[in-house]
Amino acid sequence: MKSRHPKESETVMSELMMPNHANIMGNVFGGVILSLVDRIAAVCAIRHSKKQCVTVSVDKVDFKEPIHVGELITGFARVNYAGKTSMEVGVKIIAEHLITGEKRHTNWPAQRRPADRSRDSR
Repeated sequence: MKSRHPKESETVMSELMMPNHANIMGNVFGGVILSLVDRIAAVCAIRHSKKQCVTVSVDKVDFKEPIHVGELITGFARVNYAGKTSMEVGVKIIAEHLITGEKRHTNWPAQRRPADRSRDSR
């Protein structure tokens, strides 16, 4: 396999937070954010390996502050480490208030290890 620089597989994905993403306090469910993290890390891992990848683990996710309905969240993913059968992808989430333009880093990077499952039988 040809080696790739992590910059080649960097991935950015954005989504506007709507009322169906909210809990009873008006904040976005953590699960909505984790879903975005999972999807963006998967795209980054697949781009990097050029193979199907699955999430094996998530080291840690810390939510520093709430994300509110009406904010745009943008995830930035990049490969931190790539081995022969696994890799680590870091994901950072930024929340943006579209009216004021204020941007906040709302989570600590989630470290994930997608693994190549292309050898598994289907």
